[in-house]
Amino acid sequence: MTFGEQPAYLRVASDLRQKIVNGSLPPHTRLPSQARIREEYGVSDTVALEARKVLMAEGLVEGRSGSGTYVRERPVPRRIARSGYRPPTGANPFRQEQASEDARGTWESSSQQEPASVAIAGRLGVAPGERVMRTRYVFRDAGEAMMLSTSWEPLVITGRTPVMLPEEGPLGGCGVVERMGAIDVVVDNVVEEVGARPGLAEELLALGGVPGHVVMVIQRTYYASGRAVETADVVVPADRYRIAYHLPVR
Repeated sequence: MTFGEQPAYLRVASDLRQKIVNGSLPPHTRLPSQARIREEYGVSDTVALEARKVLMAEGLVEGRSGSGTYVRERPVPRRIARSGYRPPTGANPFRQEQASEDARGTWESSSQQEPASVAIAGRLGVAPGERVMRTRYVFRDAGEAMMLSTSWEPLVITGRTPVMLPEEGPLGGCGVVERMGAIDVVVDNVVEEVGARPGLAEELLALGGVPGHVVMVIQRTYYASGRAVETADVVVPADRYRIAYHLPVR
């Protein structure tokens, strides 16, 4: 095989990727061994190894201890619909994130006070070290972890109020807008920034991914008259979900 300007390992990876995509190498099929790749493509062991690493980083193949490297089952991406920050009365965080009438699922959460890091303080417009309430969520759909969320709220706003703990008290489980409204804080704007990055080890462990998998991260911040009242990082596996926005036209 003749290789052009593109590095040889990327050419090999591209050819193997195409075989995976077109079904020549179906799911659960063992990937050709390093020696086989070397012989078939006329490349060195180093090139063969790097090509395999590329496919693994892309989540197309996975290593099985003592068995080899196999083509992964390619999930059909499901949609997570988002339609703005205004939930119906009594909406819980899971329904608020799903923003879909047929969304069904469960979630786990835990809250604790902590000093705001420099990054979170910047997002909330408070001084680093100021006390915030951090709440971590694991959202599940039919028992499968499908989304993680970590939120921070400045205790200078919610401290010593009935809504200090997002999942407890009279409005426990309700959305940010309703909870803030209960203490006369009117949320009037929300900003979401969507990006992608390799998942952290603890995120992939919770979401059932493998090292190298990419996650989408939604950085969301709620505002009341220009003041941030809550900020959150929502993490979603990029190979299993797509994020769809439904925005009203004004």
